[in-house]
Amino acid sequence: MRSDYHAHLRQLAELLHAMSERDRVAIAAATHAVVNADIDQAEATLDLVGQVETMQRETEQEALRLLALQAPVAGELRQVVTAIQLSGNLHRMAVLAGHIATSARRRHPDHVVPEPVRPLIERIGFTALAIATSAAAVLDTGDPDAAAGLDAHDDTMDQLHEQLLAVVLDRDWSYGITAAVDLTLLGRYYERFADNAVEVGRRTIFLTTGETTHHRTPTDM
Repeated sequence: MRSDYHAHLRQLAELLHAMSERDRVAIAAATHAVVNADIDQAEATLDLVGQVETMQRETEQEALRLLALQAPVAGELRQVVTAIQLSGNLHRMAVLAGHIATSARRRHPDHVVPEPVRPLIERIGFTALAIATSAAAVLDTGDPDAAAGLDAHDDTMDQLHEQLLAVVLDRDWSYGITAAVDLTLLGRYYERFADNAVEVGRRTIFLTTGETTHHRTPTDM
């Protein structure tokens, strides 16, 4: 019976990793959509969001079933409860990518991002993709040091977000209030996407070691 239980736990972990992979694809597609006014990529992102929402429901149902199947011991209980929390973070990442894609769809065929700002949004999108890729790898490997290292990506995102706000608030800004609001919201979506990816790493540390980030420092940093 315990071997079956552990097999179900592995299936739960695989489902979480599949969600993280869709988050990666979604943020890449959403960035392409806003930079290039690509309606097809915007729609593709929203399709991925729907898939992640379905997978989150499956994760929660499977986790609740495992809790009811038989009394889990401490390590198993930690895995199941953390899986529910992780599914929430991964779902929020997908939703935020969806918000970015919706911005592109709402302004289409016009561009959301003025031409001079597009290179900065591309860098922000690249950073979001990098942090999502790292989060997916952490879920796959369970490497707590790599999970702690996600904070470095988040620092880069924070710096880029500050640069974007500086551009929008510059007194020489000449692209109007609508574009300023759009870019401010985009910056916030990307920032929150990165924050949730970092939280995936922190929860993975707890899942793998039983420790929080307050008790662990990555050996590579």
